[in-house]
Amino acid sequence: MPWFLYLIECADGSLYTGIATDVDARFAKHVSGEGARYTRSHKPVEVRASFELSGRAEASRAEYWVKRLPAARKWKLVRGDLELAAVMPAVEVEVEADSSTHAEAR
Repeated sequence: MPWFLYLIECADGSLYTGIATDVDARFAKHVSGEGARYTRSHKPVEVRASFELSGRAEASRAEYWVKRLPAARKWKLVRGDLELAAVMPAVEVEVEADSSTHAEAR
């Protein structure tokens, strides 16, 4: 199931970053006051960007890194001047050796 990282512009010009499987439904929760504490005190205005990710783990990882960006870099993400991949460090994938390709010593 895909997950999304989304950025919401608030009435004070700030950006809220979150993750969800259904961005529209989550935005409606923020608007109704049932969303995050931040959007209860910073009125959400509009979803400015969303990025589809492969699963919850990847979405959480993206959220972790985006929330640490200064506002100016978040706005670059919104405008498309910055790629999401550029703000996330590369993940090293450990590859196991395939035991069927190794000859057994006799």
